[in-house]
Amino acid sequence: MLPWKRVLRPLAAVLLAAAVTAVPAATAQADTAPSRGWNNYSCKPSASHPRPVVLVHGTLGNSVDNWLALAPYLVNRGYCVYSLDYGQLPGVPLFHGLGPIDKSAGQLQVFVDKVLAATGAAETDLVGHSQGGMMPRYYLKFLGGAAKVNALVGIAPDNHGTTLNGLTKLLPYFPGAEDLLSASTPGLADQVAGSAFLTKLNAGGDTVPGVRYTVIATKYDEVVTPYGSQFLSGTGVRNVLVQSLCAADFSGHVAIGLLDRVAYREVANALDPAHATATTCASVFD
Repeated sequence: MLPWKRVLRPLAAVLLAAAVTAVPAATAQADTAPSRGWNNYSCKPSASHPRPVVLVHGTLGNSVDNWLALAPYLVNRGYCVYSLDYGQLPGVPLFHGLGPIDKSAGQLQVFVDKVLAATGAAETDLVGHSQGGMMPRYYLKFLGGAAKVNALVGIAPDNHGTTLNGLTKLLPYFPGAEDLLSASTPGLADQVAGSAFLTKLNAGGDTVPGVRYTVIATKYDEVVTPYGSQFLSGTGVRNVLVQSLCAADFSGHVAIGLLDRVAYREVANALDPAHATATTCASVFD
């Protein structure tokens, strides 16, 4: 499990107050996620929320810890929500998102097909944090995902890469992960700006037709820098900086994905733009 105290430090007092009340409830739901929370394969999408939501964790994350707050937030709003583990290296327990990203995209492809078959939906919406906001673009562009995905919402995604130094700043949040630097971690190498993977991914444009894209970034991101490199260009794109909505939001790279309810309000707006509501600092109390 993630060390939450490290995550909480960067938040402003108003965000901290909201997060402290939100996390225990989220944890309780996560304990029953297979049957009553998310990853409930008997869930059927409603007319108001006709598409299941697939959550895609970030580098070193997993299908539970990354979503202890956001998954219940969406379930409580009537969505069928699912999350997967991907990118685990042989012999490396606990940590995910370290394998070759094109292979991880293949795992996402299989998982989306499983969710669509279970729910009977024709399309899904994807919400990813960090690598999880960037990796699905490979699925959309090269693995036929555009026909099965309505929207991709990236929270602090490294769409155009970052430096290796930026990626190593994730390590203090994951005790024991630093030892992985001595091992082969293609998932890290693929995320370095200028890598062959990113060159292929971004060649010919950032987006594919038929998919709506939303990027939610924080100017205090210490991992994916500069934060503007997260933004996408193309049709059907909305780029959001949380500080333009709430100047008191001091979330960094990890906190924006794990417990930033200002960002979560923008996720909800992206999933249901017809009923979007204004996002402000007060959104932490939604």
